[in-house]
Amino acid sequence: MPDSTKAIINFGDLSKPVTALIEKLSSGAGILYEPTRIKKQALAEAEAKKTHALADIEVQDIQKRALERFVREETIKQQNIESITEKTFEKLDDTAKPEEIEDDWISNFFDKVKFISDNEMQDLWAKLLAGESNEPGKYSKRTVELIASLDKKDAQLFNDLCTFCCFDGREAYSLIYNKAENEIYKKQNINFSSLLHLQDIGLIQFNSTTGFRRLGFQKYFTIYYYGRTINLEFKKDTENELNIGNVMLTKSGQELISICKSEINDDFFMFILEEWKKQEIIISEQLKKV
Repeated sequence: MPDSTKAIINFGDLSKPVTALIEKLSSGAGILYEPTRIKKQALAEAEAKKTHALADIEVQDIQKRALERFVREETIKQQNIESITEKTFEKLDDTAKPEEIEDDWISNFFDKVKFISDNEMQDLWAKLLAGESNEPGKYSKRTVELIASLDKKDAQLFNDLCTFCCFDGREAYSLIYNKAENEIYKKQNINFSSLLHLQDIGLIQFNSTTGFRRLGFQKYFTIYYYGRTINLEFKKDTENELNIGNVMLTKSGQELISICKSEINDDFFMFILEEWKKQEIIISEQLKKV
């Protein structure tokens, strides 16, 4: 790559993970990011093409407009890329290893984000890049493709759903009982129709008849709800089952739950304890949120 096209990077006091991410973007995907903002690469290249064209030939009005449109579009794309990249920096762990992200993943990622201008959606994409940097291989290309197909309303709806998720340390359980007919769900925009939509876009499986069950639990099982620990005690010593409701997260849903913006719902917490008691499960201990 000629020197004139290289990004000017002032590493200064940037942390090691941030520096590694910038280097990865430059080498792995050709994404030229300039923390010092000395020069906008896309704008500079576009302007250079425009200047060259105007100097060499008499450009017609339609050609001028096409060049000006190209400059505007490329500038917007570059601004989106830089904004998302900057949002990523503060979300990186000290142990992040962005250099281990696959080049194809990086290229695919930035092919999508150059069109993302909404601030909240940029934040979502920044969390995705940070998560992949912190734990390379965490998010599949399929999940990246799925996020690219989401609009802002879809993302918000998934956030609403995640309010009703508990975690066992390995996977999340989206605990939607009775086809989401309880007011607790409806207040969060979760209903029969919205669940069908989340299924259609690939984030959940929705079974409105028999629901889903998890099998093979030992007598004691610990599950977590946004900082609260819930210890469940089943009847038998082994081979116990837990009715987890009408919804299961897909693989992409499981991956994306770590970057959603949902919060604890105290009413749901009490509701879910009652649901488990109906299954004759003993709630042996509850630790309040720290």
